[in-house]
Amino acid sequence: MLHFTREEFADRLKRLRAKMEERGLDAMLLFAPESHFWTTGYDTFGYCFFQCLVIDHEEVLLTRSADLRQAQLTSTITDIRIWKDGADADPTADLKALLAERGLQGKKLGFEDDTAGLTAKRGRELAEKMDGFVTLIPASDIVEKLRLVKSPAEIEYVRKAAEIGDACYLKALDVIAPGVSEGEILAVQQGEVFALGGDYAGNEFIIGSADHALLCRYYSGRRTLDANDQLTLEWAGAYRHYHAAYMRTVVIGEPWPEHISMHAAAKDALLACEEAMKPGRPMADVFDAHAVTLDEAGLGSARLNACGYSLGAKYSPCWMDTDMFYEGSPQIMAPGMVFFLHMILMDSDTGAAMTLGRSSLVTETGADCLSALSLDLPRR
Repeated sequence: MLHFTREEFADRLKRLRAKMEERGLDAMLLFAPESHFWTTGYDTFGYCFFQCLVIDHEEVLLTRSADLRQAQLTSTITDIRIWKDGADADPTADLKALLAERGLQGKKLGFEDDTAGLTAKRGRELAEKMDGFVTLIPASDIVEKLRLVKSPAEIEYVRKAAEIGDACYLKALDVIAPGVSEGEILAVQQGEVFALGGDYAGNEFIIGSADHALLCRYYSGRRTLDANDQLTLEWAGAYRHYHAAYMRTVVIGEPWPEHISMHAAAKDALLACEEAMKPGRPMADVFDAHAVTLDEAGLGSARLNACGYSLGAKYSPCWMDTDMFYEGSPQIMAPGMVFFLHMILMDSDTGAAMTLGRSSLVTETGADCLSALSLDLPRR
């Protein structure tokens, strides 16, 4: 059930250990599910409970019994330890015993604290148990940065995710019409993802019509499309947990003048951002292209303070990777990085919404758009 060769996993671990040596770390405590997946292939939503992958000269996983076979079948990990469920269970104590067994007492350990895989409660318990035992050094960025540049095998999965993302949008367009419920639209989108062999995305698909088209988040509840309406969709194709994200606002019936002008500006901004997506340049350049284009169009008050982010293999609660396009963003873009660009315009005065977004791969020469979808204003 491995999605990559053992040689690729071995190379990833070699690069991780080189980074650990650079920082003077004797071991790493990995809590992020993305780190587990990237380093060993371990694939589970069991990170909602405490689990830790210890990396020193070997890899040792501490997890619950429910994930024993999950680790055996999906990962390269051979040393799997179990902490026992119970009212007084304290897996951080089990971790401390494991670290002592491995001779890590008194050593410097990097650990991931910026992840849904380590709750604040467990983080406090971890700090208490390790106080005076080892030196804990926050190091969430190490694997995160290594994951930014994708291997050829990863890029194949990203391209497959984009094919799925294109297809599930076209399925949605087939059903979008007055009198159709948002639930029907979500059903055909998600169904197409699964039909094409895809995965659940790292967060819910976003859908909102009428005044809810101005929202950038999923919310509970459904409405039925009116004869004249606006519908904002944000979705992602996901394959082997790799994501290609998209955003569109579909006009039902006659577009408002604001829809037409805002769409034109969003398209200009998206193309300007893709043109600025150059290897060797900071991500700030892309945000500047976004801001200048939309501000010059008189839409500065309707745009956001960020216009996209990096993508990769991600788990709930969010498909976003950390690096974002915002003012002054320092991350240098490089070939093999994958980014989602979203042009989001929300006019609270008129109630008009307009979004346009797609994902691209950075190459030696610039942005390689991963989607074959039209950028024209979608109307139904």
